[in-house]
Amino acid sequence: MLGLIKRIILNNKQDAIRKRFPGVNITLHSELPSPSMNKMVELAKAVNLVNSFEDKISRLSDAELRAKTDEFRRHLNSKSEQVAQDLEQLQHAMLSVAMPEEKEKLKEKLKISRNRIFADILPEAFAVVREASKRTIGLRHFDVQIAGGIILHEGRIAEMSTGEGKTLVATLAAYLNALLGKGVHIVTVNDYLARRDRDWMGPIYEFLGLSVGTIQHDMSDEERKFAYSCDITYGTNNEFGFDYLRDNMKYSIAELAQRPFYYAIVDEVDSILIDEARTPLIISGPAEESTGKYYTAKKIVESLNGRRVTEKDEIDAKYKGVDLGKGFDYVADEKAQTVALTEEGEFKAAKLWGIDTLHTLETIEYRHHTIQALRAKEFFQRDVDYVIKDGSVIIVDEFTGRLMPGRRWSDGLHQAVESKEGLKIERENQTLATITFQNYFRMYEKLAGMTGTAFTEANEFKNIYQLDVVVLPTNQPLLRKNYPDRIYKTEKEKFAAVVDEIAELYNSGKPVLVGTITIDKSENLSEMLKRRGIPHQVLNAKYHELEAQIIAQAGRYKGVTIATNMAGRGTDILLGGNPEFIAKNVAKQKLDPVDPNYLNEYKVIFERYKSETALEHDKVAGLGGLHVLGTERHEARRIDNQLRGRSGRQGDPGSSRFYVSLRDDLMRLFGSDRIIGLMDKLGLEEGQVIEHPWVTGSIEIAQRRVEQHNFEIRKQLLEYDNVMNKQREIIYGQRKQILEGFSLKENIIGIIHKLVGEYLQIYNQPDSSGIDTAGLISSMVLKFGLELNPQEFVGQADQELKDKLSGQLLGVYEAKEKSITPELMRNLEGMVFLQIIDSKWKDHLYAMDSLREGIGLRAYGQRDPLIEYKREAFEMFSQMIGGIEEEAVETIFKLQPAKPDRFRGVFSSLSKELSHPESVKFQVPAAQENSSEIAPIKQATVSKPVQSHQPKVGRNDPCPCGSGKKYKKCCAK
Repeated sequence: MLGLIKRIILNNKQDAIRKRFPGVNITLHSELPSPSMNKMVELAKAVNLVNSFEDKISRLSDAELRAKTDEFRRHLNSKSEQVAQDLEQLQHAMLSVAMPEEKEKLKEKLKISRNRIFADILPEAFAVVREASKRTIGLRHFDVQIAGGIILHEGRIAEMSTGEGKTLVATLAAYLNALLGKGVHIVTVNDYLARRDRDWMGPIYEFLGLSVGTIQHDMSDEERKFAYSCDITYGTNNEFGFDYLRDNMKYSIAELAQRPFYYAIVDEVDSILIDEARTPLIISGPAEESTGKYYTAKKIVESLNGRRVTEKDEIDAKYKGVDLGKGFDYVADEKAQTVALTEEGEFKAAKLWGIDTLHTLETIEYRHHTIQALRAKEFFQRDVDYVIKDGSVIIVDEFTGRLMPGRRWSDGLHQAVESKEGLKIERENQTLATITFQNYFRMYEKLAGMTGTAFTEANEFKNIYQLDVVVLPTNQPLLRKNYPDRIYKTEKEKFAAVVDEIAELYNSGKPVLVGTITIDKSENLSEMLKRRGIPHQVLNAKYHELEAQIIAQAGRYKGVTIATNMAGRGTDILLGGNPEFIAKNVAKQKLDPVDPNYLNEYKVIFERYKSETALEHDKVAGLGGLHVLGTERHEARRIDNQLRGRSGRQGDPGSSRFYVSLRDDLMRLFGSDRIIGLMDKLGLEEGQVIEHPWVTGSIEIAQRRVEQHNFEIRKQLLEYDNVMNKQREIIYGQRKQILEGFSLKENIIGIIHKLVGEYLQIYNQPDSSGIDTAGLISSMVLKFGLELNPQEFVGQADQELKDKLSGQLLGVYEAKEKSITPELMRNLEGMVFLQIIDSKWKDHLYAMDSLREGIGLRAYGQRDPLIEYKREAFEMFSQMIGGIEEEAVETIFKLQPAKPDRFRGVFSSLSKELSHPESVKFQVPAAQENSSEIAPIKQATVSKPVQSHQPKVGRNDPCPCGSGKKYKKCCAK
């Protein structure tokens, strides 16, 4: 009955499009969500308008087509002037609002107001881009792609299947929004795709008079600045984020690379805004700590006896009243990826360290080293989480399978892995600048995204980024057949069956793409295929330089390709092979690029392989197209869908199947023992396969649980980072004002009045005997070089004293300004404030790291760690601001001006590392996970703004300063 209702609704929606807009080629299908169907009916009208311009635009000459850009810009400038005041008010309101929810509401109003400016020209502008694309790169946007471009322009996420041309879709919205001259960023997942997409789509923009740039990781500051000044800039999410952090560590407005954030289109948006959002971007510098303790920790953990537990073990132990840690030194929780020392383990570890206990402020760092060494031992595997290359540990991205050279896990974990592998240990780092992808991308006035798999995470996109997901139909009907999963008892049986199916398909000639979870499994499977004499290609993090060439040919006759985690690869698989890649490889070997006949000879080669691959395409299609074979279910359904989506592009036939073992990580961690027990009772023999909806349903339930768990991690990360985000906005805002030449004179005068009031309160003696004249004079001489006469204080009221002291300080300040000229004085003030802001902010980040690591302990005292974090972070930030003001004014009174080119900032002399580390600091607090793990509190070498570890002093308690008075009568004043 439900299926009948769905078909009736689908037919009604499809009829609405065909009757009203017969020239629009949008074919709905039953898998589309109802909101997306309604949106496609709505968009059909706009697509029809775009199509109505096609004939007129196609008759324009190249010069006339290019002139359309200037015409559109004049129209937009005129429209913008009409609403300039309203837009300015909204932008000002956004800067003054503190609550993220209110800021998002204002941003939505701003986006809607800005989009109205484009409404009149959108259909014609899209028609112009379509025509320019035909003339430059030979591609014409399909009607579904026009609809996708409108969705991107509106600031939504367009879910389009693999092979539907998302890269081309982005040109529509990018061109239209670039006409305002504010800059458009197109975000990709790696440097190769950024460079490829810029080179591929760039001719369209340049034909229409727009400039296009690309950001690569090895670019200089000057090259980056030029790229960001272009109308459209391609780059990776990491590069955009790190450039933002780097800009806020610079000391001249001329050095800044980025412009204010206006509009971004994020490719593979689920990978960037969800998968990678679990970890923040961090620029770090070396901390002063010996590396010897990591080697000691490694030796100690080798002598500790541990136990790994799954969720099932924990549930059983809870109901049976069993202590999982009894008889063991530590317990490793596979699901939470945490390690907890038992009482015996605590005592044993302390003895091995040569200390009495691991729980004093002086020794808690030893516990931190022990825990990190255990985590490295239990959860971080070589050739899975990292590889060893040139004597260094290189992280493997768990989502894309790529190597991430230069990236390091934070909090000493990377050093623990290095010691585990017997490598030279790099010094531990401290944070200099950090931001999460959530808060970075929310800075854009308008954000849009595209991917093949977003709908399963629609709620998260809406809640965190205020982005709606619209699922678009394919241009051609999808012919891929998805076979049910095959489940085996053991991994050995599973891989034997996988090899058998690969061999069968290879012998038939049907190409196979095999997806694996880890590097070692792809290499083990490769060895098995070699023993069977089956030729194949291996694509994983170790060979990522060749990934585009390898994956592009995965659809060839008898092709067998093994690929580690296919998420975000970005290269289409064409049945019969990709003639362009083949021709380029042949040209590299046989042709000389400087030869005048190079282009002609290349065209001959290309046409030859184009005809060969076309014949092979038909042959492979006749065999059923590309078969995708997944060797394991990923923890996220999206990743599985991305692997499936490699098959059946643009109306081609295809198929997919997943093989699962009950010993796979996903199944093992979520209680597959019941299924194994059932198999044993039924007497199933080795190698026998299970295909049952009940088991498949269990797999999906397990995936949903992991997805929910990961969402909670991301949500908690964002909640904590929202606290830092407001502080970061204030500090970076102050830096930018200084760099832009904002005069600090009024601020300094206000700080002087404030400091005088504080000093008088400090030296106002509690026994009512008046001002401590000696102490005040000593302080003024020490801090400001101000000579005072004690007689001036006799018989004067507090306000009179305050006015007199303020007047004398201001007199010295004005005299200094006069002696060195106001211009040099402003320069001196700016340099001093920049130096002290950066120094204090660096120390504040270090202290915040320490607070964040230990905040989970508050759960043991029945306090919400997040609330405690917010409260203490506010106190620390307030104290930091006070310290900046006091130290800056004191320095200005003492310092002599220097030439700007001789100025060296805090960050200038530090070596810096860029990292996107594992998010280990925002796990659910130990007390909430029923774990005995205690997060260590790292002891900073800097003076901390808040001594939160000391017991709270009551108002009637003796003052800790030793005066013998009550606290309220002494230092609490």
